[in-house]
Amino acid sequence: MRALIQTVSRASVTVDGEVVGAIADGLLVLLGITHSDTATTAETMARKVHELRILDDERSAAEVGAPVLVVSQFTLYGDARKGRRPSWGAAAPAELAEPLVTAFGEALRARGVKVETGRFRTHMLVESVNVGPRTILLDL
Repeated sequence: MRALIQTVSRASVTVDGEVVGAIADGLLVLLGITHSDTATTAETMARKVHELRILDDERSAAEVGAPVLVVSQFTLYGDARKGRRPSWGAAAPAELAEPLVTAFGEALRARGVKVETGRFRTHMLVESVNVGPRTILLDL
């Protein structure tokens, strides 16, 4: 599992002209799933994201109660080392990835986090205003 985490002053996801998820002053998490990921991986990643000291004054979302916008991002597993066309072989198929993205969001909610999400298997427009900017890639 890979998570690209950005601190944002605001972020939103729009699908077919409708805003389906939006946050202010929190974390935007682009989440990629690979074949070997499990519900345990999702729980571990949720804990790490929640406790990551990436916000102002080296504080975490857990400390300040920051919301999280979760967006599925299979392209985090793109491999472009050969040629110009990325390979997506390391990305899990949708049937495996969707429940794990959901499990990640639920694990955050179980920790008391306000979680907004994108919509799986749709064309999403993701907008964000990064703070810092601070961007971290976590790879489990």
